[in-house]
Amino acid sequence: MADGQSSSSGSVPGASGKWSSQEFFQTQQPPQGLEQVAKAASEFVQRQIENGRKVVLVTSGGTTVPLERNVVRFLDNFSAGTRGATSAEYFLSAGYSVIFMSRQHSLAPYTRHYSHTTNPFLDLLVDPTTHVPSDAAAEDDGDTIKVMSQHVAHLRPILKAYHDARASGYLHKVSFVTVNEYLFLLREMSRVMQPLGRKGMYYLAAAVSDFFVPSTKVPEHKIQSGKGSLVIEMDQVPKVLKPMVQKWAPEGFIVSFKLETDPNLLIPKARAALERYGHQLVIGNDLQRRKFEVVFVERKRRPRKRTTTSDSFSSVTGLEKEDYKNDDFESTWMRLEGGGDGGEGGGKGGEREIEEDIVRELCRRHDAWIQEAEDDSSSRQVMAQN
Repeated sequence: MADGQSSSSGSVPGASGKWSSQEFFQTQQPPQGLEQVAKAASEFVQRQIENGRKVVLVTSGGTTVPLERNVVRFLDNFSAGTRGATSAEYFLSAGYSVIFMSRQHSLAPYTRHYSHTTNPFLDLLVDPTTHVPSDAAAEDDGDTIKVMSQHVAHLRPILKAYHDARASGYLHKVSFVTVNEYLFLLREMSRVMQPLGRKGMYYLAAAVSDFFVPSTKVPEHKIQSGKGSLVIEMDQVPKVLKPMVQKWAPEGFIVSFKLETDPNLLIPKARAALERYGHQLVIGNDLQRRKFEVVFVERKRRPRKRTTTSDSFSSVTGLEKEDYKNDDFESTWMRLEGGGDGGEGGGKGGEREIEEDIVRELCRRHDAWIQEAEDDSSSRQVMAQN
């Protein structure tokens, strides 16, 4: 069934358990305050356009599937938002403005280094009036709380980058919780970024639920536990990449992610996604190796000098390149030496993070993609003049 068409099973949306995006958006409830969120994002985008900046939408974290309208129980996934939060930092460092669309309370840029599970922030602090460890100065006027000296070198650049991002106005945050909220927000963020044209990138790192419970099937109150076993019938979440490519962000550089537990499925499924949806790039992740190895799967582009790619990769310490090709696609593996995962916060003690390499390569590809359009435009102008 083509996206946007009615289901062949009749007039009831999702009657077969499969929904088109059009059916979904026509029948499901949008999140409260959607217009205000879209307006604020649109104003952010306009400021970036005026400043001549490229903008990336980074989606991050997992989505929930509520099982009741007055939510007590819900289905969730394991995503903490590590990849999205980490990547957002590197995009900002690379000169992009960022719309960070993330799961509420998931990891966020800069604060991710000191989450409640890794490097709890209070463990870094000392109050000299009540406790003076051997590495802290004893002098204090009673109005200061100090960072232990062994943590200063790591914290200072993070703190500076955090304040720079806030002061610059280059970071805009949007939050979601449920899969329904995510889909509505993704559509709106894509639409408000349309004026960017090719200067807009879409980095879809959120772990989106594959199934949901339509509003017509969700009970209003808490499901009672005294009735024995619980059977939940769920429908398939509509695939929105195709309308995103064709309608919401037709000029955008769209990057999706594919996570698999069977590594043999990774590249075939990534290629299938590119064929089906028509976007620019899929980043494949094997569940057990995702923190230190990914694969870029993309269509072959115009012939280019291989030295350009080789030089780009060789300039990054610990990054290896390996190409596998068929008639339509090329797959490029990226690996970190040592294979350390860095933990949920990542980057502790100067450890390298694979997101740095991912973002560097995406920025290079995005720039090349923008340049291709400019070259095409120049060629057409020359031909018209001749």
